[in-house]
Amino acid sequence: MRVCELREKEVINVCDGERLGNVCDVDFDVKTGRICSLIIPGPCKIFGILGRDHEYIIPYECVKRIGTDVILVDVEIEKCLQKCKFV
Repeated sequence: MRVCELREKEVINVCDGERLGNVCDVDFDVKTGRICSLIIPGPCKIFGILGRDHEYIIPYECVKRIGTDVILVDVEIEKCLQKCKFV
């Protein structure tokens, strides 16, 4: 599977059934070539006008299943939501 195919899939948290969004980036280990985490844009600020300043960083160990159109993850949202490094 290619990274561009991952970007088309919707990410859903199986803990609460919440839709997190689509994968926008992937963090991987350069030495091994393995995926370390999936990066998903966080919630919008005021009505989506001002953009986003947080993102979900989901460790690859939390990915439970990758289907044809969804990725199921098992995460605690508060632990995965982080401030964007580049705003």
